[in-house]
Amino acid sequence: QVQLETSGGGSVQAGGSLRLSCTAPEDTFRINCLGWFRQAPGKEREGIGGIYTGGTSTAYTDSLKGRFTISQDNAKNTVYLQMSSLKPEDSATYYCAADFILCSRHPTAPRGPLDRWGQGTQVTVSS
Repeated sequence: QVQLETSGGGSVQAGGSLRLSCTAPEDTFRINCLGWFRQAPGKEREGIGGIYTGGTSTAYTDSLKGRFTISQDNAKNTVYLQMSSLKPEDSATYYCAADFILCSRHPTAPRGPLDRWGQGTQVTVSS
């Protein structure tokens, strides 16, 4: 299991914003891709995007581009997911992961057991 600490989830009304945080050990944070994916009950995992921690390049899945922004704080070994204009369909458990597939041209959720990435953080958007 990769030791990633995810936080910042919660409940918000539609149209609101939330910022999720993911802190990684230094050896995981350095020269890697850290990103986000989500899974709602009964739905497949959905890649959101990622950021190259050795630089500043980001990647986003097209459907979320413009509402979701990924950034990093190198001094804190932390990446953030800023979500705005939230919709009820954004409700899901959000996971942070260290996987280059999230920094690809079409970010995809990593496969394998979810607990590899920790417990995630729940986001609930009410209408």
